[in-house]
Amino acid sequence: MLAQVSTATVLGVEAVPVRVEVDVAHGLPGLTIVGLAGGAVLEARERVRSAIRNSGFEVPPRRITVNLAPADLPKEGTAYDLAIAIGILAASGQLPHADGLSTSALLGELALDGGIRRLPGALALVDAARAAGLSEAIVARDAVGEAAAVRGIAVVGAATLREVIGHVSRTALLPVADPAPIPDVVPSDAPDLTEVIGQSVARRALEVALAGRHHCFLEGPPGTGKTLLLRAARGLLPPLDEGEAAEVSRIYSVAGLLDRAAPVRRERPVREPHHTVSAQALVGGGPRVRPGEASLAHRGLLILDELRHFRADALDALRQPLEAGSVTVARVEGAVTLPAAFQLLAAANACPCGWLRSDRRLCTCDDGAARRYAMRISGPLRDRIDLWVTMEQPASLLSEIDGRVPSRVVARRIAAARDRQLERQGLLNADVAAGRLLADDWLGRRAVHTLVREGERLLLSPRRLHRAARVARTIADLEGSVAADPAHVLEALHYRPGIDR
Repeated sequence: MLAQVSTATVLGVEAVPVRVEVDVAHGLPGLTIVGLAGGAVLEARERVRSAIRNSGFEVPPRRITVNLAPADLPKEGTAYDLAIAIGILAASGQLPHADGLSTSALLGELALDGGIRRLPGALALVDAARAAGLSEAIVARDAVGEAAAVRGIAVVGAATLREVIGHVSRTALLPVADPAPIPDVVPSDAPDLTEVIGQSVARRALEVALAGRHHCFLEGPPGTGKTLLLRAARGLLPPLDEGEAAEVSRIYSVAGLLDRAAPVRRERPVREPHHTVSAQALVGGGPRVRPGEASLAHRGLLILDELRHFRADALDALRQPLEAGSVTVARVEGAVTLPAAFQLLAAANACPCGWLRSDRRLCTCDDGAARRYAMRISGPLRDRIDLWVTMEQPASLLSEIDGRVPSRVVARRIAAARDRQLERQGLLNADVAAGRLLADDWLGRRAVHTLVREGERLLLSPRRLHRAARVARTIADLEGSVAADPAHVLEALHYRPGIDR
């Protein structure tokens, strides 16, 4: 007899549907699993045998063949246990009335006693089942809260294999879980911008960067407020919209970092890896490709403090996601693309001692050491940073004490500027295609002429010219201007000095 059961597997940060085909035939007893199955999948034979036997059923003493389709897709992990067990029972005639199998996805790892354990990526797996047209997903009971965040499919939680058998045979139906509620946005505990002394240019640059999702780098002596500004950025961004929340929640589900009490993320992710992070941990990879810090910061912030202390190969690995918003990890069996549309905020000292070009203290580094330290950020990576700001020690601890704007005011301006961009073009300025950047109807005729003239004078590369155009458009959006003007262009170009140092 032949039975077919639906399940799913995680590939990168996405899940894809898998069809489990089970054939029970006469012949030498044995259980064979085919379909490019990895080691953990092959071990399912012993888990499934024990779980079926300890649930009061039997594995028929016949030749059992399990095919995981599509056969050319590598299969890893324990996501297939429950589907294989139910398929064996159905194909051997022990589930005579399993009417629910054709419309259900079975997602769970089996314990030897027949218990069902949760799988990493439950949200992504259930979403794949919904996309495949299935009407129901059966998951481990302790994964229901996460799985129920997916709308458009009934989610059922089961604790044991016997409960699943009763449900699919319609003899003891399990209750459908209520949809997971959308959580409220939790107020940020980030420092307020008023805590930053002086640094009006850096505060302005940070506002422009966050308004258009531009990458920003802060350079200056110790104690100027670089780290404090980076930490304050967490409280300036608007919450994720519905589509972004689904993307980010799916990534965190696969990574096993989703809060079970709040399976839908509303706050934009902020990742702050230590400078000892490896290239693989930063951009993703591994034998089973897992999301790295760049993907965990998708739709949010990747903050790299003390940028020049990061490994050179790790920083250079960021060049592709900074440009494309994704990371492609190639393996012998295929390539996996991970989303990585993050915004980079970074900071560093200008030299090993930190006091190069400072008017407060004398730099103790020799020219060679300072030059080598500066070159830890490669030219191609520098070219992908939109705003490069040099900070100095404030003249007084009371500097600009009356002119500092609180974070809540800046956050409202950033949200309004982002709304203008989304209403005009459906995406933020940092993501606008290069072909549109110098169009009169997007940037403005006078701004285009100024940008081209200054670009020729400063010998800017096309990439730098395009990035300056995006920044100028964002500055205009912060002011509510229909088009950018020459002043906006000149301010955008002002944030480029020091890029070649």
